[in-house]
Amino acid sequence: MKKFALLCLTLLFLSSCSIDDDGTSYSFEVLPVESVDIPDEFIMGETYPITVSYYRPSTCHRFKEFYYFKENNQRTVAPINYVFDSNNCETLENVLTEATFNFIVTSNGSYIFKFWQGENEEGVSQYLTIEVPVVE
Repeated sequence: MKKFALLCLTLLFLSSCSIDDDGTSYSFEVLPVESVDIPDEFIMGETYPITVSYYRPSTCHRFKEFYYFKENNQRTVAPINYVFDSNNCETLENVLTEATFNFIVTSNGSYIFKFWQGENEEGVSQYLTIEVPVVE
């Protein structure tokens, strides 16, 4: 949890970086997860797509990658977006965006996924927690 909070703070305070010769700059933003499409159970050795849905705040937000932290059979996941610095960004309302990653089952027992859903009023991270058993 401390590592995730540190990552969030780091991403929020990153200075803009040039990504090409035309001077386009961007920053990163970790966005809260709205919902997840994940199987009810896994089979050892199989690969499963897991689709995460989140709201895209503006036309300047583009998916980059997932924050993905694993500790034993627990996984903490959140989408990271580029936020391009531009004067022509439009605020979006209710634009649900999906991103998918493939999960390879490598151990028995259950996996616990914690999908970051933002922070509460006290600044404490909130998670959508889903336990998926591994069956034979």
